[in-house]
Formats: sequence, C-alpha cells, structure tokens
Amino acid sequence: MTAVVETLNLGHGPRTVMVKDTIDVAGYATRAGSRALAQAAAAQQHAAVVSALLEAGWQINGKTNLHELAFGTTGINHWTGTPVNPDYPTLIPGGSSSGSAVAVAAGLCDAALGTDTGGSVRTPAACCGVFGFKPTFGRVSRAGVMPAVSSLDCVGPFSRNMDTLIQIMAAITPDFAAVPEFSSLPAKPLGVLTAAAQAEISTTLTRALEQAALPQIPVALPGMQEAYSAGMVIINRETWNACEPLVASGLVGSDVADRLLAASQTSDEQLAQAEQTRNRFTAEVDRLLQHCLVLAMPTLPDYPVALADAADTRALLGMTSFVRPFNLTGHPAITLPLQGPSGLPVGLQLVAGRGQDELLCSVARELSERLELNRV
Repeated sequence: MTAVVETLNLGHGPRTVMVKDTIDVAGYATRAGSRALAQAAAAQQHAAVVSALLEAGWQINGKTNLHELAFGTTGINHWTGTPVNPDYPTLIPGGSSSGSAVAVAAGLCDAALGTDTGGSVRTPAACCGVFGFKPTFGRVSRAGVMPAVSSLDCVGPFSRNMDTLIQIMAAITPDFAAVPEFSSLPAKPLGVLTAAAQAEISTTLTRALEQAALPQIPVALPGMQEAYSAGMVIINRETWNACEPLVASGLVGSDVADRLLAASQTSDEQLAQAEQTRNRFTAEVDRLLQHCLVLAMPTLPDYPVALADAADTRALLGMTSFVRPFNLTGHPAITLPLQGPSGLPVGLQLVAGRGQDELLCSVARELSERLELNRV
C-alpha cells in the first residue's frame, strides 16, 4: 500500500495516529518523500505536535508517505511509491498528504496528521473519502515541520469520524475549547457558494445540504480565482526558498524538480501583487462570514483523476481551485466525505471565520450526524 514509510511504536494508549513524513519524530529522519533527503540525519527532538500527541495519550504507530517535498496534488511518488487509494484504487490518493489519507481510509490508524499549504489535507481526504481539517493558520504549532517557514502551511488531522477529529484537534491545539453544541451557535444560515464544479459534484452537494435541512442562502466569492492564483505565487516562492539546495543535488524527481525550477522564476512584483490579493480576498471572505455561520462549497471541482491520467502534476493543479484560496486567507476549513451518483468520492468543504475552529467542528459534527457520514 506504501502509505507508511516508517513503522513506529511511540506512546501508550488505545488511540493510534500516524504523522506525515514532513513532521519531525525524534530519532527518525524526516525525508519528505524525497531521495534528496535519503541520507538525512535523524531528528533531534519531536515536532511540537508530536510531543502534544504523546502527552495527550495517543500512540504514534507510523510516518506516512507523501507527494515528494509536499509539492504536488496527486500523491504520486516515483521514489517511495504511490499510496493506493483504498476504496477507489484506480484513482489518485490526492496530495500532498497522500499517505495520511490512505492510512486513515484503510484503517491503519484512528487518525493521521498531514500538512495543508494549498489543500494538501483536504484534497487527499476528499479523494479517499475521509474527513480532513485545515485549522486556522497559526493555531497549531508548526515547530519541527518542513518547511520551517511558510505563510500558508497548517498541520491538520484526518479521521473517519468527527469525534476522533475533534479529539485530535484538542490534543494538538493548546487553546482548543470544548466544541459547542450546534443548538447554541448563532442563528445564521449556511452560505452556499455557487462554484463552477462538474454537474454531478454540484448535484451531490445540493442534495446533501437539502437532506441536512439547515437554513442556507446562496453566496458568491468573486475573488476566488484571483486568490487561487495568488496562492500559487506565494507557495511557489516559499517552496523554492525552502527546497533550492535539494534541487541543486539533482536527486529530486523530475516532476517536482521541473515545477520547482519554474517556481524559481517568481518575481518580487508577482509576490507583492499576491499579498495585495491576500488582503482583498481575506476581507471578502470575512464580510460574507458576518452574515453566514459557515461557507459551504465543493472541496474539489471534479471527481479525483484516474491514476493513469495523472502523470502531469502541473496540469492537475486546478483541482485545488476551491481549497487553495483559504490557505491564502488563513480561515479554517474542513472536508466531509460524500459519494456522487457514479459511486465516486465527493468532498463537502466548510469554511468558518478565523479562530472559529471549534464552531466549524460543531457544524461539521452536526452535518455528519444528519447525513450519517461517520465511520468507526
């Protein structure tokens, strides 16, 4: 299955969790799915989230595979192997946190941690039919996580049910409060975003939200496409800054190396314009959330691509068009697992105000109960 790149046995407790191999575990090398880091020295100390998990009584039983250097959306890795999507084996597992999503979907652990810089938790979660959460930017410590510097990246969990996801968020978030009962939340409607998704995706979400029977209103985010492009500019510059020495080694896979070399051409002017877009789009989202409890939209614009059609990573970056904008703004976002009429995975993404991770978990828990999405 190649979801797990290192089997661990750390901690004592009934609940198991795996962590993406961009997260330091003391005594083990962090290789980020890259041959360029094959000889990396063992980490000297745990990442902050690893220490938090152990202190909260979780047992860490593995490090998980990923799209090389966490820089890709498909999860395909030619060096470590590509994790097989358990319920949809002909489809991509999604990236970059492919192994974490696969491990949870396959029942190898109760939960897993990934990182989400441009949808890298929510995309594989949607592809593999599990829950995936991107916290508010900065809410969960990134100490001991690659890359060391990022204005987009968040550590976030995967699970098969909302109770487990809430438990692991409470473990890794120092100030995580009790998730409120849905009945106590402000009496605001869901803001349902009209998005250019494939017809079956849109139909699946419409039916699910109708079945959930919660108040809702249609909303629009005209700046989504510009925000997606700005997110690409920033991730390109920041990932190139982090990975330039690795590319110079000649050991990075050609698919990722070619993308990084293209990213190296990102100009200061492009970066400045992207930051202006960040400010504008953040304000746009904040205005909508004054009137809506959360925003609801597809996680992916289409069904996951078949593995046979996924060789060109750059051609498939558009699959993150609905998730990447919320890395730009830093809002918390979660994907819930649905299934379309073709029997293929569909993600329902919910987005809440910055710092309102507990509220978002409450809404997601209520929806998952009403739609019977939770799995043991």
